[in-house]
Amino acid sequence: MKPDQSVGGEIKKKPLTGFVKRPVFLVDDDKNILTSVSMLLETEGYKVRTFSDGESGLKAILENDPDIAVVDIKMPRLDGIELLKKLRKTSNIPVIFLTSKDTEIDELLGLKIGADDYITKPFSQKILIERIRILIKRDQIKNSKEKNKIDDKNSLKIGNISLDTEKYMCKWKNKTVNLTVTEFLLVKSLAENAGVVKSRDQLIMSAFGEDKENIDDRAIDHHFKRIRKKFKSKDNNFNSIVTIYGGGYKFSE
Repeated sequence: MKPDQSVGGEIKKKPLTGFVKRPVFLVDDDKNILTSVSMLLETEGYKVRTFSDGESGLKAILENDPDIAVVDIKMPRLDGIELLKKLRKTSNIPVIFLTSKDTEIDELLGLKIGADDYITKPFSQKILIERIRILIKRDQIKNSKEKNKIDDKNSLKIGNISLDTEKYMCKWKNKTVNLTVTEFLLVKSLAENAGVVKSRDQLIMSAFGEDKENIDDRAIDHHFKRIRKKFKSKDNNFNSIVTIYGGGYKFSE
């Protein structure tokens, strides 16, 4: 298989509503992942191009400006971290990291240099499809005139926090807090049930739905550690997300 050849060929299907004309780019040295994910995306109405190493993936992304790139971290020739560093010099397209590395340092590094979300292997393909859909939509909104405006029709305001459930936008005291999709869903689950303790299992269900078999309590704790850091970067006195030891988390107004 050539690095820039779509796996599975062209599948003639009627595009879904909201179909994006530009393709989704998959960059991973695991041919099984390239094959299975690209076939699934094509059945959902997306155009897909696949690349088996970071160098060829980066070159094609820069030349073609896709709607989103799904990138593995550990790859030959150019790993995902270096690919994203080079990409962010000229492009802000959404990027999802696929990673078998579950250490917090790797996740933080990826998000710090501009990844929009990450999914740890083994992963649910349904979750990946949903994250792709959300990030493409969020990027389209970000480039519109309404990018910084919370829509009242889709907003949830609890105390100092405002959440736009259509744009996946979060503001704290009118300051934008840049959350990944997963982080947004976790914060939303707490905020809309302010004062109620949510168990880690309940939070996993809120962010990942039924496809949660590969998510454990430690992952949720890591997410909230990063979420708190993001809020504290906007307000050093932020303390509205409370850990209930042995119970879970709650949002305090």
